[in-house]
Formats: sequence, structure tokens, C-alpha cells
Amino acid sequence: MFQSLAVYCGSSPGYDPKYPAIARDMGHLLARRGIRLVYGGGGVGMMGAVADGVLEAGGAVTGVIPTFLNTRELKHPGVSDMRVVDTMHERKQIMVTESGGFIALPGGFGTLDELFEVLTWSQLAIHQLPVGVLNVDGFFDGVLHTLDQMVVRGFLRQEDRDRVVSAASPEALLEAMAAWEPPGTLKFTLAPQA
Repeated sequence: MFQSLAVYCGSSPGYDPKYPAIARDMGHLLARRGIRLVYGGGGVGMMGAVADGVLEAGGAVTGVIPTFLNTRELKHPGVSDMRVVDTMHERKQIMVTESGGFIALPGGFGTLDELFEVLTWSQLAIHQLPVGVLNVDGFFDGVLHTLDQMVVRGFLRQEDRDRVVSAASPEALLEAMAAWEPPGTLKFTLAPQA
């Protein structure tokens, strides 16, 4: 299925303990399926929970953390493949390069930034990898509704909306991502040179 997946998620655990619990469950599932986790390197919040889940189940983890966040997000002490980079751009590029697909778990601005960047790159054919959101307890309902509104109002094609898959459980999300196929057409094409 996948050799590695990037997981984007919050450095906060949120208010409800179900969020870090499902992040840990996602980590366990990745490890059981032999999928290497590529993530933002933090040892706290949702990031720490997903990494802990993979490590608890004996899986492989690659963390990528910028120097300036190393103290704020407390680099995970149990991750041996930890890459410390200078900028957020480097972090995001390495995570894309190292991954065979992308998952967003509950998080904040950074999670949405990373999610929409990889969706945009998919739309532009920079990559043709699956992008999924773990919509636990309807967390991403508003985001998915906004994407639907972009289609209804003519700002997004349906085939581009369909670049993001969602499910409420880790198992269902991995299955949906494995079944996803990239659309056959690109939004932008270059005119032939005269």
C-alpha cells in the first residue's frame, strides 16, 4: 500500500482526550501496516501522540523540525531519525519528498497550511499522491463543506475537490486513500509554443 505517509496535526492535544487517542491509534495502525510515519518532529500534543503510537507498536518514524521550534514543540526524544532544518519551507519540502501520501489529523493553522499546500501541489501535478483527512467526530466538516461550496460557486472543479478523501476512522481513511486515483486532467495546461 504505502511505504511512508506524512501526518500533519497539531502540537496541541485539544480539549477532548479523544483527539490524542485517535492520533495514537493512527500511529499504531501505521506501524502494524509497516508504514513509516513522516511528521513534524514534536513530542507534544497530537504530534507526540501519533509518534508515540508508531513507536509503541515498533514502527519507523522520521521527524522534521525547524531549529526555532525545537524548544517550543519539544523535539520528540524517542525519534532517532530526527532532521533539524532551518526553515518551515525546508520542513514541508522534506516531508513531501519523504512521503507516499498525506494525512491531516485535527490541528490548527499549521495543519491547514500543510493540507492545502499538498492539495494545491496535487492540483498542479507537482505530485499525484493521495491526500486524506481523518474526520474524527466531524472535526473537518466545516473544511469539507467549504470545499463543496467552492465547487458550487465555480471556484473549484469537482475532480479537484475529490483530491481530498475523508473518513472517520484510521482504518477507513487508509483504505480510501489506497483506492484513490488521481484525476486524468489538469486544471492548467500550457499553450503550445508557436
